[in-house]
Amino acid sequence: MLLIAQNHLQFIVEVGLMLFVTMVFVLNLIPLSLSVVTFLSLFLMGGFTFIFGADIALLFISSSQAEFTHPFGPIALLAAVSALASLKVMKESGVDVRPLRRFVILFLAGITVFGGLMHRSFLILWILGLFLGYLIISKSFREKSVFTVKRVLTFITVVVVGFVGLEVFANISGMTVFSPLLRLGRIEQYSLSSIKTVLNNIQLIGHSADASYWGADGTAFAEGYISLPMQLILFFGLPFPLFFGVLVNQKDTIDYMLPGIFGYGFDFGYLGLIGMMVFVLGTIVIGFKVLTMYREKREKNNKKYLGKEVLLTGALAAFSAQGLVGLFVFNRTINGMALLTFIFLGAMILANVVTLKTRS
Repeated sequence: MLLIAQNHLQFIVEVGLMLFVTMVFVLNLIPLSLSVVTFLSLFLMGGFTFIFGADIALLFISSSQAEFTHPFGPIALLAAVSALASLKVMKESGVDVRPLRRFVILFLAGITVFGGLMHRSFLILWILGLFLGYLIISKSFREKSVFTVKRVLTFITVVVVGFVGLEVFANISGMTVFSPLLRLGRIEQYSLSSIKTVLNNIQLIGHSADASYWGADGTAFAEGYISLPMQLILFFGLPFPLFFGVLVNQKDTIDYMLPGIFGYGFDFGYLGLIGMMVFVLGTIVIGFKVLTMYREKREKNNKKYLGKEVLLTGALAAFSAQGLVGLFVFNRTINGMALLTFIFLGAMILANVVTLKTRS
């Protein structure tokens, strides 16, 4: 009975531990060479380009979509940055990477367009992740930053043109789902009352019972505002409070429209929020330390860890971007199915510590 989670937080921790152990076995038992990681990265990029494209096509055809960008956007980012890092390693080794680069650029463009049309939050995650990925790659290979004043200004211009273009397209087509201004209006509509709710009711552990949607039947702690996917909880038959149907609209006032620091703080209290911040910062710091060790081995002409190095580069960029967007922009980026993705990326980063020790 002790192993059966009693609330959402315990379930999140248990799933995290299971994913960590799984990733330790994967990284130690599967020979992840540079060629294998490169192939997997390109395969995933191609697959997500197709999936995101099909999802946006369904939006036009039937006004129905699965919104794959939320749970799988960080995985697509992992694949993209890993592919870019692989190209860099191969180019340093004298390999002609121009044919592969064409595929990478094509997939990058496809994911950017399809994912950006589906959700602006994904576009923020995607651009931030690529930016972090380029920085990590340039530092790993001791190069000057690829970001110049001209390139930054060009990027800003593209963003402004894209914003205006989406708004014009939404007005002409009548499909308000594409309107950036509508999204900003929804944030403005819900954010102020939500922030007041959180700040007035957050406690050291959990929140005031009066602020709970469940009222007297609630626990005022780990009540499902932050949770793993409903399907996973139902599969194991866990008796946790879940938000179904119209209740999701009530959850949105804490979950979707607010940064994650408010959502995690409200559901788990100040201590839970501190624990989340420690996990995110600790994982990033440990990841960069391991990446430095991988770089040192590569510079000593040790090619044993090249595949793991580029995979860790992608995982670090994706995890960092997802954490920043989820904690400080949209809670939905690290909640539900996306939370499972976030834990998976964190487990992948931390598992490299065990891999490195066992092989040293």
